[in-house]
Amino acid sequence: MSDKETALRAEHEALGATTTGFAGWVMPLHYGSQLAEHRAVREAAGLFDLSHMGTVWVDGPQAGAFLDHAVVGSISTLEVGRAKYTLLCTSEGGIVDDLIVYRVGEDRFLTVPNAANTAAVLAELGERAAGFDARVTDATEGTALLAVQGPRALGIVEALADGPVGDLRYYWARETTVAGQRVLLARTGYTGEDGVEVLVPGEHAVALWRALLDAGADAGLVPAGLAARDSLRLEAALPLYGNELGRDVDPFTVGLGGIVGLRRKTADFVGRTALERVRAAHEAGEPGRRVLVGLAGQGRRAARQGSAVLLGDAEVGVVTSGLPSPTLGHPIALAVVDRAVAEVGTALDVDVRGRREAFTVVERPFYRRP
Repeated sequence: MSDKETALRAEHEALGATTTGFAGWVMPLHYGSQLAEHRAVREAAGLFDLSHMGTVWVDGPQAGAFLDHAVVGSISTLEVGRAKYTLLCTSEGGIVDDLIVYRVGEDRFLTVPNAANTAAVLAELGERAAGFDARVTDATEGTALLAVQGPRALGIVEALADGPVGDLRYYWARETTVAGQRVLLARTGYTGEDGVEVLVPGEHAVALWRALLDAGADAGLVPAGLAARDSLRLEAALPLYGNELGRDVDPFTVGLGGIVGLRRKTADFVGRTALERVRAAHEAGEPGRRVLVGLAGQGRRAARQGSAVLLGDAEVGVVTSGLPSPTLGHPIALAVVDRAVAEVGTALDVDVRGRREAFTVVERPFYRRP
């Protein structure tokens, strides 16, 4: 079975993109220099095609109550226009996916799962909807999702919008018109920079893409691919499913315990009982529990996913993501390590292709925008 194509496939090819198969889709990896794309997002703006991400609508009189049951955060209390980062967990407390949920109407919600997990999320939501007056609809293949990220992103989009953009608060969304197209505009992102994500019907994606590139040309906007997206998100220490997150990982291990709604006394969401046990084990310092930390390399060789973290002769953890940081100029990594070595300032080694390299536990995120 061939990979699916977004509505912008021909646009990427016309721009000379190197493409790759990712989560069942043909996606742009980079258009030239990954480093240049990364720096453009940090200094000006980048335009990403994220149409491979899932677009899953939840509608109905009990849509909010259903999502309260399905995910670990309270959704029914969101104001219309508000967005929330949350997790879909298994009954054992593992992470099926991390999602952003937008409340776009009183009984209408948009959930955006990761591309690799859209089918799994649809299956889980379909099962969990039993008994609720709510409908789950997959609109992924008919929808395009563009992201404009960087310090000049809001100005570029505002030049094409029929109203102000800068007054849209972080993690809020609203319907508006951009370049003549009716869109859902959300002030969210995955790069550590300010910016917006734009949801538009697939048939209007090309016109919007071209309009954004034209409007941003003088401001330094460039198209950016998956490679830059990964280095940007790692500098911002944002988790990636399949690296930091998975069905064998609980939220407390990766620092996401704060978004699990265990304080909601009456909430009976899937996985609650297991997650209460996991939280208690972490708080008690149960042997064998690990936590996510940031690592900064002292040399030039970057750690990669799966590299062993060492203290003396003992293996005390494993790297989940690692790259040379284009912004900081040295290797960075996320790793899950024993609690005993998780304190900031702890000196550790990482086995990088058979050679020990010096790393230090540092604060996360690695990069904060000015």
